Amino acid sequence: MGKPTGFKEYARAELHYQPVHERTAHYAEFTLPFADGELSIQGARCMDCGIPYCHNGCPVHNLIPDWNDLVYRQDWQAAIEVLHSTNNFPEFTGRICPAPCEAACTLNLDDVPVAIKTLECAIIDRAWEQGWVKPQVPAHRTGKRVAIVGSGPAGLACAQQLARAGHAVSLYEKEDRIGGLLRYGIPDFKLNKKLIDRRMSQMRTEGVEFHTNCHIGVDVPARHLLAEHDAVVLAGGAEKPRDIDIPGRSFDGIHFALDFLRANSKRVQGVFVPDDEFISAEGLRVVVIGGGDTGSDCIGTSIRHGARTVTQIELLDRPPERENKALTWPYWPQRFRTSSSQQEGCERLWNILTKEFIANSDGHIRALKYARVQWHQQANGRWEMTEIPGSEAEMPADLVLLAMGFLHPVHDGMIEELRDHAGLELDARGNVKGTTDGIQAYHTSVPGVFTAGDMRRGQSLVVWAIREGRQCAHAVDKWFMGQTNLPR
Repeated sequence: MGKPTGFKEYARAELHYQPVHERTAHYAEFTLPFADGELSIQGARCMDCGIPYCHNGCPVHNLIPDWNDLVYRQDWQAAIEVLHSTNNFPEFTGRICPAPCEAACTLNLDDVPVAIKTLECAIIDRAWEQGWVKPQVPAHRTGKRVAIVGSGPAGLACAQQLARAGHAVSLYEKEDRIGGLLRYGIPDFKLNKKLIDRRMSQMRTEGVEFHTNCHIGVDVPARHLLAEHDAVVLAGGAEKPRDIDIPGRSFDGIHFALDFLRANSKRVQGVFVPDDEFISAEGLRVVVIGGGDTGSDCIGTSIRHGARTVTQIELLDRPPERENKALTWPYWPQRFRTSSSQQEGCERLWNILTKEFIANSDGHIRALKYARVQWHQQANGRWEMTEIPGSEAEMPADLVLLAMGFLHPVHDGMIEELRDHAGLELDARGNVKGTTDGIQAYHTSVPGVFTAGDMRRGQSLVVWAIREGRQCAHAVDKWFMGQTNLPR
């Protein structure tokens, strides 16, 4: 611990962004960097707690106090070694992770946690700038062949770990570029896609083969992967969106959020998207249904399109401004948060139940009918929703984006084929069934077939996907070799 009194002497520094009028004119990242001296000061704020709850708050169990101290001492090269020991892609989590580690920080008891996410991002960015990130090519090859389906963070982490263990890894992606939802689901202003490309270059040198435009179960039968490889890892996303079954759902101008975001990201990245597949918010009154990160991404994208107005509606109560620390810490609390996209200009409404969509004579959405609701906790602890009498009204809308989350992986294609022909089992929520414990960790009901990430656990965070990808690689390597040196 380099500065025992640092947390008393120095204030937490928040991220700064380009002004709204500047950043909404482009799709580039807009976070302003910290000076070296300021980063050192932020590292000095770490208390080096006897029980570092930030470890448990972080799904990959980053050694946070260790690299906080190294940043304070400005030993950046040692810091990246420590950071990479638990996280394959800190440049992703350092940008788009909500930072549950900061919620678990002891200093968060006073709402001033260490700026862990900022320091993580600074470490890896400097490491790339200085050329410290090198391919880790294995000294020998095992002769084992692994197919990984899905090139999001779970698939990428699993692929890199297995390649470093000496196995021949083939990574399959249904889209035209590698990255899964990192590539087309997360806007470029939150994650520069060059970060994915340079990791791909490193991984190619390590031995990973990338295959794009390969939709397993559609273009390529899944049984071919089973026949041609010693193991198969199912690491796709949970892309089945939650829908809304109300009158008028079929009207034009109502779209799933991911369809909106994917088409926009492709155009931003120079991929041709036909006009009839591109969804523009320019000049429109946009209503985003859903208050999570995907909804926030829709807001920022709509504003950059030049939307006339953007309104985000949420069924639940507005969260409290400050959580009850005695009840929630060190766990992730439900409290009021404002994203950078929401800061750019939108109206946010809570306790709104959408009841019906209303169209013009040409069948295009013009408004939605809604009612306000109240939530009451019952004696058994369950929450019950009731409509407020007389609260029905109409909300103008030219474009409605459904951002209410995702249910489970898409079953059509690969999962159906493996279920029908190989006996692949699903859990009660429709995810691919697989445990994380014991000798069968990450194994599915099909011998030699493993699963990790959102396809196994359901919609979750990028950092959870990286953790599961790493742990799945550990399980596969142990299954192959009888033992493993890969970290779990």
